[in-house]
Amino acid sequence: DGHVRGVTYSDGSGNDVEAFAKLTVACDGCFSRLRRMVNPSAEYEVMSQFHGLILRDVSLPFPEHGHVVLLDPAPSLFYPISSSEVRCLVDVPAEVSRAPEFNVKKHMIEKLAPQLPEELTTSFVEAVERGDMKCMPNRAMPAIPVGMTGAILLGDSFNMRHPLTGGGMTVALNDVNHFRNFLRTVGDLSDVGLVSSLQAYLLAERQSLSSTINILANALYSLFCANDDPALKDMKIACFDYLSKPGRWSSDPISMLGGLTGRPYLLLAHFFGVAAYACGRIL
Repeated sequence: DGHVRGVTYSDGSGNDVEAFAKLTVACDGCFSRLRRMVNPSAEYEVMSQFHGLILRDVSLPFPEHGHVVLLDPAPSLFYPISSSEVRCLVDVPAEVSRAPEFNVKKHMIEKLAPQLPEELTTSFVEAVERGDMKCMPNRAMPAIPVGMTGAILLGDSFNMRHPLTGGGMTVALNDVNHFRNFLRTVGDLSDVGLVSSLQAYLLAERQSLSSTINILANALYSLFCANDDPALKDMKIACFDYLSKPGRWSSDPISMLGGLTGRPYLLLAHFFGVAAYACGRIL
């Protein structure tokens, strides 16, 4: 009848168990099974893949800081996870990985390793040759209202963006915060009409912050992958220089990336600021 009344799951013994609830909340990430059932119209795009590596006995150029290395064809992430280990997330664009002749180890050693800072190259190649890589698809999916009553989706099960900027958890926690605020006003979760209004409430309340993070994440990723178009390549260099400047040149974008400021108009102002700065550099 289009109404979710609970879930069926398998327990530790492999037996199917039914659990019923007035409201079913799913926050089960990008591979959400409930999303496919209650919101089949939600479609995602696989933008790229992250291949994860652990680099051993290596120090980053700036200790205790995360690093985004602008490589061709896509940026890669490096951040410390212990005093001697660094996690590396190598981004491989979808169009690159789909090529018939693509070989991920060859791509990393021959294409990417020569572009890395010298202090990372040896450990990076050793990690690739060990072969203990883990792969994760990077998806983008707009927020679409759930088509069935009795269920609510939060976090990546509801909305995704490229993880380059690490905005997924920020958006998820923001969703949880608005969901909590709504529950404080609900007296009876069996009131289908009242609970259905939760979707409209969440969409409205989350839009400012989530749209800012989503647009910024996807735009930065697309720009940092621009290596063939000379104009976009100039824009990429200009964007990097723009974000390296002190004051509001960098503090506003950092605040937006961190979810401290969710103002789309401020994001729009900085987009035009980067474009004007790029034009100024060329002139």
